[in-house]
Amino acid sequence: MPDSVQGTPDTDPSADSQSTPPDHSSLSLPTRGRVIFVGTGPGDPDLLTLGAVAAIADADALVLDHEDLRTILEHPSVSTKNEDVPVTVVGRQPSGKLQPPSSRARTVLKQSTGGRRVVRLIAGDPFLDGGIADEAAACVRGGIDFEVVPGVSSLTAVPEYAGIAMQNAAGIHFAAAPDRVTKAQSAQWSNSGTLVISTKAGLVAEIADAALANGRPGEDAVLVTFDGGTTLQNSLMSVLSELAEDITAAIADSGTDPEDPVHVMVGPAVSARDDLSWYESKPLFGWRVLVPRTKEQAGPMTTRLRSYGAHSEEVPTISVEPPRSPQQMDKAVRGLVEGRYEWVVFTSVNAVRAVRERFEAYGLDARAFSGLKVAAVGNTTGAALQAWGIEPDLVPTGEHSAAGLAAEFPPYDDTLDPINRVFLPRADIATETLTAGLTKLGWEVEDVTAYRTVRASPPPAEVREAIKTGKFDAVVFTSSSTVRNLVGIAGKPHASTVIAVIGPATAQTCIEHGLSVDVMASKPSAIELADGLANFAAERRDAFLAKDEPVLRPSEVRGKARRR
Repeated sequence: MPDSVQGTPDTDPSADSQSTPPDHSSLSLPTRGRVIFVGTGPGDPDLLTLGAVAAIADADALVLDHEDLRTILEHPSVSTKNEDVPVTVVGRQPSGKLQPPSSRARTVLKQSTGGRRVVRLIAGDPFLDGGIADEAAACVRGGIDFEVVPGVSSLTAVPEYAGIAMQNAAGIHFAAAPDRVTKAQSAQWSNSGTLVISTKAGLVAEIADAALANGRPGEDAVLVTFDGGTTLQNSLMSVLSELAEDITAAIADSGTDPEDPVHVMVGPAVSARDDLSWYESKPLFGWRVLVPRTKEQAGPMTTRLRSYGAHSEEVPTISVEPPRSPQQMDKAVRGLVEGRYEWVVFTSVNAVRAVRERFEAYGLDARAFSGLKVAAVGNTTGAALQAWGIEPDLVPTGEHSAAGLAAEFPPYDDTLDPINRVFLPRADIATETLTAGLTKLGWEVEDVTAYRTVRASPPPAEVREAIKTGKFDAVVFTSSSTVRNLVGIAGKPHASTVIAVIGPATAQTCIEHGLSVDVMASKPSAIELADGLANFAAERRDAFLAKDEPVLRPSEVRGKARRR
């Protein structure tokens, strides 16, 4: 039985044919824009919340206070819906101060046109550290909605990164002095508890004077932490009566901008720091490590180095370009789709990218690999395949190299394997190790030049100067070509720089270029290389401590030590 009642105009055919459909256009409203204020934590991208990662992934536009927040977007857990999501940096006023809330809101409103979701990245926690209440209110007045994803506040995180146990601190007082110290604020600093103040470097002397004027003892221990929660973290230990003089000297010596944010901790909890300074005691803490690879290639290794406290800087030594003639690659891709191969073997992320680009040029996707067996030389290459939607059938469990893959590759079996051909897309300068190994196993290998590697352009002059004058503490070489190319485009690393290599062949290339090798990975793996460098640094640190000497980084040995 029909849902409608018989006899009504809705079911009368003549009524349907005669009537004009109602106009619903007035009910269709434009989509409102939306801004999500996302707290990113004190600086360590590992402190991003799941809510922050999800918000960034769904963003139509990103708005940042300053360039430093771009490191958040480079974290392995962070991705956006597409590579073309615009990133806008609000920037600072000529005085160095943040733009006023109304100006920041105008930037957000502009990005939200057409109903776009704007993710506004805020250091620390939006309402506690970011001072964005006025900005959020201005956005509402401008016609867009907002929401907040709380982040780890720097007021609580930086003291922990500095080794201050707040649990044992009686009478904790948190305060923010972003622009000036008020009498109302300083009147609360007279108690004997622990103070945690988020401020600017140029205001620390004023804070010290105000605390003393309000009755704080001059012998109170003080810790000032710069760049808290990042691999550039640096702390100055003092007492309240000497803080103004010490901070003035520290700013002058280091070239610190008086507008840079710092955290000042005063009181009993600071005195117990020596035994609890876990972050600044990491084996590679503060080390400036040169990684002669692109960010995409070096991702897992730089993440591991950061976990040991290192600050990595990537310098590309090669540039990847298409093959001079694409016909061979096009023929191989057609053969892959037509079932010509039993296996496809990828020996690098660049090979995965090259094949994927050719597939997309033909309008193909990962489904064309159905029925094929796929091998990857290591976990990083395997991850690139997984990101494409392909689960590799073979990744070596032992050595992640051409030899390691050949050692674990199955021999050809004319009963089990209907086809004996292997497609091997590779670089133009690849060795024949893998081809020879698979041929011995009975396979017919079609190795195809998928991409060319050429020497990259030289890095900026300041980077070349830092390499040659020993301002890098270590350099990590992952292949012989990275050694040759780095020396070619930037010169030899200074004798004080620690040289770490991934294996014997790379070590031999270093020796040929006059470099003394200090560290070799226990296995040919980027992660093992980072672990090996950390172990070397830990033993080096212990040797300094055993002699009751200050622990200096390699870059500091010949020069003046930075503040600790």
